[in-house]
Amino acid sequence: MNGVLEKIDNLVWGMPLIVMILAIGFFLTIRLHGLQVTCLPQAIRNVSAKNKDGQNGEVSSFGALCTALSATIGTGNIVGVATAIVAGGPGALFWMWIAAFLGTATKYSECLLAVKFRNIAPDGHIVGGPFCYIENGMGKKWKWLACLFAFFGAAAGLMGIGTSTQTNGITSAVHNFFDPESIYTVALFGHSYSWSVVISAVVITVCAGLVIIGGLQRISKVAEFIVPFMAVLYIILALIILITHASAIPGAFVTVVQSAFGMRAVSGGAMGAMLIAMQKGIARGIFSNEAGLGSAPIAAAAAHADMPAEQGLVSMLGTIIDTLIICTMTGLSIIITDSWNIGLEGVAVSTKAFQLGLPFPSQVAAFCLMLCLVFFAFTTILGWNYYSERCLDYLTNGNTHALRTFRWLYLLAVLIGPFMTVSAVWTIADIFNGLMAIPNLIALVALSGITASETKLYLEKLKAKKEISRDLERRERAS
Repeated sequence: MNGVLEKIDNLVWGMPLIVMILAIGFFLTIRLHGLQVTCLPQAIRNVSAKNKDGQNGEVSSFGALCTALSATIGTGNIVGVATAIVAGGPGALFWMWIAAFLGTATKYSECLLAVKFRNIAPDGHIVGGPFCYIENGMGKKWKWLACLFAFFGAAAGLMGIGTSTQTNGITSAVHNFFDPESIYTVALFGHSYSWSVVISAVVITVCAGLVIIGGLQRISKVAEFIVPFMAVLYIILALIILITHASAIPGAFVTVVQSAFGMRAVSGGAMGAMLIAMQKGIARGIFSNEAGLGSAPIAAAAAHADMPAEQGLVSMLGTIIDTLIICTMTGLSIIITDSWNIGLEGVAVSTKAFQLGLPFPSQVAAFCLMLCLVFFAFTTILGWNYYSERCLDYLTNGNTHALRTFRWLYLLAVLIGPFMTVSAVWTIADIFNGLMAIPNLIALVALSGITASETKLYLEKLKAKKEISRDLERRERAS
């Protein structure tokens, strides 16, 4: 069974899907005239804009961005980058940048459409995302495709992406720091587990429950506090490494570019090295920032926004923060300290980079990274709960009993995650996560005309506002 599932996983996350996501990102970048570059200053201004008098919404633009970031900024930013560099060399980081650059146009488009075609339930809560813009934008005859996306999304959240894999990451980090030799153990389910695993699993489940039971408003409020805190904490730690090794940064960039194009491979192996770096970097970049997968639009749909394009610009910053900033800092830290090339794997690579790079005792550096891993994984639990609940909300037409039952099942999956040994659970979740992208990408291409027209309308409105502002300034000077 594991062998069959792994083959399906490799097929779903193979080159066809990766090429499809990149090609659509390139298509949208061209159609939107490089909006991710030309409108970046406006996107930053929109984050703090007061627009609660705009269209109906449940949270602020910043709250929606933080909710999306809570799911995308996760263990992949620490462990995933290390895995990509170990497998594909430093050049993998370059291809992560390419995936992120094209992914910003994709993220902008899907979040714009989420606000444009969202539904408002009778009780006032927002239901939106790919399932809504597929049905409302492409037409009722495509409802089957919308249901397909919603099913994949709910299954991915419940079966591992937001539950067992995250608590397993948290408890493993806590266990490796506090009780690496498993001295203090307890027998459960016929196996022996460290008390550090049991206690951390219970604490994480209780904390997650206190937030999740409160719904989107509470998830958003917690995300608005934790996401900036955890991102800033991690960025500061990575900056310390980069500043204290500033002289090595230019060389690291040269290494990244040379490795990306196979220039550092032995004679005759340049093309193969380049293809491996490209595949690992692009795949990890897509998996990290989730551009094109259709998850972020579910959070964006609930934002207060005067115009759909306004939230689209705010949401595209998520890809920039996730990959172009946080993943880049992780990658450079690993390359500068050369921890990727000493036989380590996964989180051990990043831990070693922090221990070698930070001017702190190794235990302090390891504790700092553990803290970041815990926060990153915990917020992913919250973000994916919201995503999967909204997918189920769409499938059941807002059945409150089904949603309440789902929340308790979700928390149960969080609790038992560290005690599960069946690797098939993780593979199944990975498959569902990849399958979400296919219906979403079809919709992004089909509705790209609407995306372009909404963008043009928004930019014309901005231009008119600026002209009015300049005219008023001229009159004030004249008077």
